[in-house]
Amino acid sequence: MSPEKMVHMVNQIATFFKTQPGTDQAARVAAHIRDFWEPRMRQQLREFVATGGEGLDDIALKAARMID
Repeated sequence: MSPEKMVHMVNQIATFFKTQPGTDQAARVAAHIRDFWEPRMRQQLREFVATGGEGLDDIALKAARMID
């Protein structure tokens, strides 16, 4: 997937979880990505973050760093 599309998708997920109560939004985003993204997509996200993660929302960036 293109980096632009991936950033857009992760930021959409983060935007949704920002509206939810609590302080664990990044963990919820990470859990969602672990549950619904295939391993290649997760790997691409990890690699993107390793190169700076430009364009990712703060919560999306935190979540991406939680993904193993």
